[in-house]
Amino acid sequence: MSEIGAYEAKTNLSALLGRVEKGERFVITRHGKAVAELVPVGGRDAEKIRRAIGKLREFQREHQLGASARSMVQEGRKR
Repeated sequence: MSEIGAYEAKTNLSALLGRVEKGERFVITRHGKAVAELVPVGGRDAEKIRRAIGKLREFQREHQLGASARSMVQEGRKR
């Protein structure tokens, strides 16, 4: 990962974004100290999302509240 000063990053942002789109990563520094990373946005992992939704549905089936959310809120307001 390349380091680049904040001023240089600001001055060349458009060119840097083009390089980041191609997969490069940069650490942006201020007075020689790392303050940020400029990295490509990760794509969504559809299979990982499907597994997470499946786990949430399984959890929901296994854990019942025993009452509606509305009735629990009303009960909480009474206290």
